[in-house]
Amino acid sequence: MTLIKSISGIRGTIGGRPGEGLTPPDIVRYTSAWGIWLMKQEKKSSYSAVIGRDARISGEMVKHLVCGTLMGMGINVIDAGSATTPTVEMAVKFENADGGIILTASHNPVQWNALKLLNNKGEFLSAEDGEHLLEIAAEGSFNYAGVYELGKYRTETGYTRRHIEEILKLPLVDTSAIRERNFRIAVDAVNSVGGTAVPELMEALGVKDVIRLYCDPDGKFPHNPEPLPENLRDLSDTVVSEKADLGFALDPDVDRLAIVNEDGGMFGEEYTLVAVADYILQYTKGNTVSNLSSTSALRDITEKHGGTYSASAVGEVNVVAEMKRTGAVIGGEGNGGVIYPQLHYGRDALAGIALFLSHLARSGMKCSELRNKYPYYYLSKNRADLPDDADTEAILSKIKDIYSDHPINDTDGVRIDFEEGWVHLRKSNTEPIIRIYSEATTREQAEILAGRITGHII
Repeated sequence: MTLIKSISGIRGTIGGRPGEGLTPPDIVRYTSAWGIWLMKQEKKSSYSAVIGRDARISGEMVKHLVCGTLMGMGINVIDAGSATTPTVEMAVKFENADGGIILTASHNPVQWNALKLLNNKGEFLSAEDGEHLLEIAAEGSFNYAGVYELGKYRTETGYTRRHIEEILKLPLVDTSAIRERNFRIAVDAVNSVGGTAVPELMEALGVKDVIRLYCDPDGKFPHNPEPLPENLRDLSDTVVSEKADLGFALDPDVDRLAIVNEDGGMFGEEYTLVAVADYILQYTKGNTVSNLSSTSALRDITEKHGGTYSASAVGEVNVVAEMKRTGAVIGGEGNGGVIYPQLHYGRDALAGIALFLSHLARSGMKCSELRNKYPYYYLSKNRADLPDDADTEAILSKIKDIYSDHPINDTDGVRIDFEEGWVHLRKSNTEPIIRIYSEATTREQAEILAGRITGHII
């Protein structure tokens, strides 16, 4: 059993002993801590929170515990039911709520679930707020409401439609161009909430021919739910056999978007953001942001359009903070996460689909042809296993010293830029390993760069 407590939320496997997995007492403890944190933000006579979940089997159980705990603290609960992560983020804004909790373990397997914690802007908590919340949970001094002060409960099921309506209002979402292309599109929603949200979006965009693959939101994931090439073979085969123009793959909470070309090849999850950014920057001049482990292709595209690219520490909250600092018009992460601030500051696969289809429709190209427009980089992901007592900070410091004559960014671990590419090293907070990401224009060169650094670690 596993329980991971971090500033970005509480994630764990269902069952086991308290403190060792995501058990009912742990769910109550961390929900209570968030409730106290929420009420400390502003002195008010009443508070409200939006709760939504993906389709995981454990979701119903976790939802009842979370909603009941918040009501017991005197917080009014708005239950959004089954909803995507970006939809819940939008719902916090729709309701002018004091915060929200999304019950999803994102791309983790079915045994996992998590509490993703939002502030009153519908955005993830800052590092400072996250640390404060963990301190509250550790202290455990909770005070619950009396019988006449209990929070109220209501359900709202129309948030997906409102979310889609806001997407359709975006000036760069071109429903006419999409409708005229008469796309045939396959969708793999891994039997989660994207199975209903994405077809509804497609209909609103004017896409009439949708091939639904694993769109029954029963939480029984038919394959590893992370939208990586090795997990998308069924979608790739379906695109080819059904002669579809492209395929979309979602993770269980629909904040990541992967794309399959008409020939069954992968567009590349790193290039979802690159393509959408290229489209946005054609019409809106400005800056972009991704994290330190994302492809250099975004920098290339940004500079081609006259903008400035910035890299943040890994993590959505860090990307958002850097986007706000630089006034970026588009940003996200290389895992298929698109953040378009004209809609909201959160990774949003539904917005990503609408913007990508607008781009593809206006281009007149096939999906593979659009992909070939962009620079080719190969991103290699490796890890170095360390002894339990290893001093990872000392190891990273040694690497910095060895490569001190190269450009180094130590905002988040250590990233070293070479003429032929880059390497980014990050220590894990949960196990004795260092993750090693490297990128170059060829697979061989990326592996050589990773191997060069690994040689100094092991």
